[in-house]
Amino acid sequence: MTKKLDKINKKAEIANQAFWDEIAPIHYKSYDIEKLKQGKSLIDEIQKKEMGDVKDKSFLHLQCHIGTDSLSWALEGAQVTGIDFSGKSIKIANELKRRLGLKARFIESNIYDLPDTLKEEFDIVYTSQGVLTWLKDIKEWGKIISHYLKPGGIFYIMETHPSLYIFDDDKRGELTIKYPYFPGKGPTFWDDDTPDYSDGEYIPKNPTYDWTWPLGEILTSLIEAGLKIEFLHEYDRLFYKGLPDMIKDEEGWWFLPEYKGMLPLTFTLRAKKI
Repeated sequence: MTKKLDKINKKAEIANQAFWDEIAPIHYKSYDIEKLKQGKSLIDEIQKKEMGDVKDKSFLHLQCHIGTDSLSWALEGAQVTGIDFSGKSIKIANELKRRLGLKARFIESNIYDLPDTLKEEFDIVYTSQGVLTWLKDIKEWGKIISHYLKPGGIFYIMETHPSLYIFDDDKRGELTIKYPYFPGKGPTFWDDDTPDYSDGEYIPKNPTYDWTWPLGEILTSLIEAGLKIEFLHEYDRLFYKGLPDMIKDEEGWWFLPEYKGMLPLTFTLRAKKI
């Protein structure tokens, strides 16, 4: 069963890499690149406050995609290394770096293979916004984070709350539970005409696979890897339009008017290596 699952997971990762290679140039056009070109960080105030001062800190950004957040942290003063398994994403990240005249390093690698390539330790390990469902092994993820942190170093994440994924995301009106909160034995295959989250006019051509990770498994993976949880915060807003009835507020957050203050849509977590 393990060998069969490994084969499925490998197939899933290859498919997902093709998807992210496809979508990288789309996101280059649909992300708020102009603001970044003006020297303005794209990091929201919640993350800035909870992360704290990053000036002159060595900073590892896992699953960095096209590097917009990585370069934003560089604008905040961090010494950034960004990692992503999509070669086209890394190429765009390097182009952005050169265009903006910012110092950062970008490495093309699956994070599970990263220890074969990157031998350093960092003050901060960071990942954020739409990353966990692309991971095949949450326990190994926790070990990799711990591996790259210096003693006393911190890990920080802002991510979609896992409870959001149980709802029917095609149906308007009253929320309906459609999907299980708890994981199955393997990834879920998706091949439909759902538009891209950043460009509603674009329908991706490549299918994807994703994995379900409950909040308990996420925290446990970090604790078992030797990290001490400093806080876990939950918010009733989201960084993208995850459900049809969501509307955007003045600060750019998406929320459900009928359920405001009732449902967790985003969580943030900070942990320290003991």
